[in-house]
Amino acid sequence: MTDQGVRSRVLILAVVLAVAFGGLGGRLGWLMLVERGELAQLAERQYSRTIALHAQRGPIVDRRGAPLATSTEAESLFAQARGVGDPVRVAARVAPLIGLPEAEIHAALTGSRTFVWLRRKLPPAVAERVRALREPGLGFVSEPLRLYPNRELAAQVLGFEGVETGLEGVERAFEEELAGIPGKAIVGRDALGREVAAPHVLKRPAPGHGLMLTLDRTIQYIAEREIDAAQRRTDARAAMAVVLEPRTGDVLALAIRPTFNPNTFLDVPSRDRWRNLAITDPFEPGSTFKVILAAAALEEGVVRPEDRINGEGGAITVAGTTIRDWKKYGWLTFAEVLQNSSNVGAIKVGLALGRDRYHRYITAFGFGAPTEVGLLGESRGLLREPRRWSMLSLPTMSIGQEISVTALQLVAAVGAIANDGTLMQPRLLRATFDADGTELRRVEPRRVRQVVSPETAQTLTRLLVRVVEQGTGHNAAIPGYEVAGKTGTAQKLDPTTRRYSHAPGVLSFVGFAPADDPRFVMLVLLDEPRNEKWGSEAAAPVFAAIGREILRYLEVPPRDAQPVQIVAGQPAESRLGSAVRLVSTAPAGGGPEGLVPDLGGLTLRQALATLAALRLEVRIGGQGRVVGQIPAPGTPLAPGMVVSLRLRSGAVRP
Repeated sequence: MTDQGVRSRVLILAVVLAVAFGGLGGRLGWLMLVERGELAQLAERQYSRTIALHAQRGPIVDRRGAPLATSTEAESLFAQARGVGDPVRVAARVAPLIGLPEAEIHAALTGSRTFVWLRRKLPPAVAERVRALREPGLGFVSEPLRLYPNRELAAQVLGFEGVETGLEGVERAFEEELAGIPGKAIVGRDALGREVAAPHVLKRPAPGHGLMLTLDRTIQYIAEREIDAAQRRTDARAAMAVVLEPRTGDVLALAIRPTFNPNTFLDVPSRDRWRNLAITDPFEPGSTFKVILAAAALEEGVVRPEDRINGEGGAITVAGTTIRDWKKYGWLTFAEVLQNSSNVGAIKVGLALGRDRYHRYITAFGFGAPTEVGLLGESRGLLREPRRWSMLSLPTMSIGQEISVTALQLVAAVGAIANDGTLMQPRLLRATFDADGTELRRVEPRRVRQVVSPETAQTLTRLLVRVVEQGTGHNAAIPGYEVAGKTGTAQKLDPTTRRYSHAPGVLSFVGFAPADDPRFVMLVLLDEPRNEKWGSEAAAPVFAAIGREILRYLEVPPRDAQPVQIVAGQPAESRLGSAVRLVSTAPAGGGPEGLVPDLGGLTLRQALATLAALRLEVRIGGQGRVVGQIPAPGTPLAPGMVVSLRLRSGAVRP
């Protein structure tokens, strides 16, 4: 080969090598400069695992700040399957500690996934026992654990949290506020998948916002204690008590039996126990619905309390169907119709009122629509349009049949009567706050509409007081206080015969107290009790037992208390009396230039509050609102002056 040939071959080889190295250099430059980020992510995915860190849920407290749901730290166990030495040995050692079947753990360790959660949110003692095994490939991540410190208290209202989100009740309905913002952490591993470092936090989670509810833990406890006893005593299928504050619509208590412990929510014989029956399960209200009929009839001027109605000997036939009273009645006043819960009298009033007007008032009181209290799964009940009513619908709906309502709807509607005819939207959420306790948002009470006039509401209140004092509701009486209310005994439709069964159905009592200045409105309901047949026997005494404790807790003085002395700042337990002495360090004032103020139309509590800054002895006669006072308004104040107040029930503020 000539020198020229050799040089040509060397040149060609050099060119080839130059092109090859140039290509490799270009590719290396492309990888280093252009695809660097993508390759880095690929490498990270191969040698690490990014996991979500769940934020601590915001606390839930009652209206006084008492905790209802809180969170604490727990540890969740994970496995990087490729780093586990002997899956059989690891499964056998770990299974009895974390309470999972050995076969399930083995399947997780030998499956296709390289990262698996074995058990979330372990108790500290369990986590320590697993850590002591020192098995490679196992690791822990700190996660928040939801706790319900009061166990069953308000369980159906609060609901519970699952592994990652709220599943029922407030926990589910307000997930967005409670959940917070998740963080991120990296779990490192080598080429064989073995863990090489503890989880490294990339982004810390932000805690969720707290919720202040309108529930009162003490009132909730009182209601649950009495409802629990009532269910055991009557062997009822279910029982509940719903307590509202009529002026604001605040839900003070919602007690349901049977119940469950949200800390161990899976340990229930039936998931039906999770349901908030007060909003999800409508029922026929029976005679308690006569309150709505009476409000409509009084407002429309169809009937007056003293109007006489023929009871027809206890039976009336309408559209070929005979409806009977529980007792044979002759002539009754309308007040006595309510007092004795006469079906015949109620049907006659309903027929005089007419279906269109009756339907208008039923809807105005909130029936046929959800209350929008803020919880999920709320039923609207059953209320058909008048054009779909049969000839029998108006008579039966006059006595609370052929219509279904939820417990919360019924309590809110009767609350409108207690609130001078104004319907308030039931309120469960009072405010939200951040991790520092700073209020973020306040939910104000919302007035829905004026359903009936204050005068009609006051008149009906007096009739409902008679129901308790002289009628079917006598077992709901609370000594020292006027109670207004109505009993209900509703039969259920037999699904086989499509006729009303004679077996006990829904026994209830709904009412409010004190009648002249209501502090609560409450429904007590027993579903299919085995050894009671009337609402007056089963539900009314429970109302009295709960109501008596609520009034004591709220420091509402009874009307017949003995005279005591009140000193400013003294514990409220002593603030009882029909004759009291108000002593204050404030200067005498009252009206302009130290005159006696005008107290006309005020309730007793309002009058005492007005006089609280004066050095006066106050003597009280009667009950209800102030209708007279001595000295007269405008009288100059003098040392040792005694103010006498005359009160009368049913009086309306001018």
